[in-house]
Amino acid sequence: MKKLDLYIIKKFIGTFFLALTLIILIAIIFDISEKMDDFIDKEAPLKAIVFDYYFNFIPYFANLFSALFVFISVIFFTSRMAAKTEFIAMFASGISVRRLLLPYFLVAFLITSFSFALGNYVIPDANKQRFEFQNKYFKRSMNSITSGMSHRQIYPGVYFYVENFNRNTNMGINMSLEKFDGVVLKSKLNAQTMIWDSISDSWIVQNYVMRNFIDGREELIIGNRIDTAFRIKPDDFIMRNNIVEEMSVKELNEYISEQKLSGTSAVVLSEIEKHNRIASPFSSFILTLIGFGLSIKKSRGGLGFNIGLGLLLSFSYILFMRFASVFAISGYFSAALSAWIPNILYFFIAIGIYIKTLK
Repeated sequence: MKKLDLYIIKKFIGTFFLALTLIILIAIIFDISEKMDDFIDKEAPLKAIVFDYYFNFIPYFANLFSALFVFISVIFFTSRMAAKTEFIAMFASGISVRRLLLPYFLVAFLITSFSFALGNYVIPDANKQRFEFQNKYFKRSMNSITSGMSHRQIYPGVYFYVENFNRNTNMGINMSLEKFDGVVLKSKLNAQTMIWDSISDSWIVQNYVMRNFIDGREELIIGNRIDTAFRIKPDDFIMRNNIVEEMSVKELNEYISEQKLSGTSAVVLSEIEKHNRIASPFSSFILTLIGFGLSIKKSRGGLGFNIGLGLLLSFSYILFMRFASVFAISGYFSAALSAWIPNILYFFIAIGIYIKTLK
């Protein structure tokens, strides 16, 4: 039986990496043709294109579509084995369907583990270099102006506000800092301008008014300048949708804690990213079981029918994942539920297909 296990494992892994390699090469060719003008116009060095962009693009793309190609690989080589009546010979020798699943799940486990490690420990660092390259050669400068910033809690009971912040000059206009003890206001700092001092990693607050409320009395302090440090840096005024994709597990958890403290609604996007990194790799198991159940018996439609049905199911799975994320952003689902509900639903579909296979 070990020889049979190795036979299936080799077919699974070989088909998977062949399909993934081909699609990565095709994706790179199309990406180069699309971005060639940017490379030429911005005079991007060849070394940076290869090592900073495409070298970091490959693991991201491979991990993004790994579950899909697990599914396609299982359907492809299993359908071919079924067409050659190889499974009939295996069943005739006393091998059960359940036992036959073992090498499939072994490969699925290896791919799931590899995908989990990539998504949580390799790709975040790779994304930092890739996004830096994109921001430099493809997209507009990150030094944009962000205005109308709402109140933000930077420490428990400490609230910060700035009316306008210019990222080019690292200067904020009309800021305030309020400190509360429960619901009681203890102090309030208002200033016309705040400027970031990169040497001391602190803020220079100019033309300020400080009000301290002590035992029912108000203490008023007016000054021209004060240097202060609090949990706000210039990068915090840059809102980038993909910033969480650059974070390690530890950084992402800390970022979520900070967002919860500040009360921002954008925390749901970070939580979706966190739970997707865990839930997405497990889809390899579910899609392996579905692909196995659809392909183990020789169908009248042949290989083409199995692949077509498999693609329909896999794309519906991906589409459902996107819809679940939208529901989480809208507040209908929690971030954890939105990440896991596609796996839960398609797990029951996989079990149904598997039971049908046993009959």
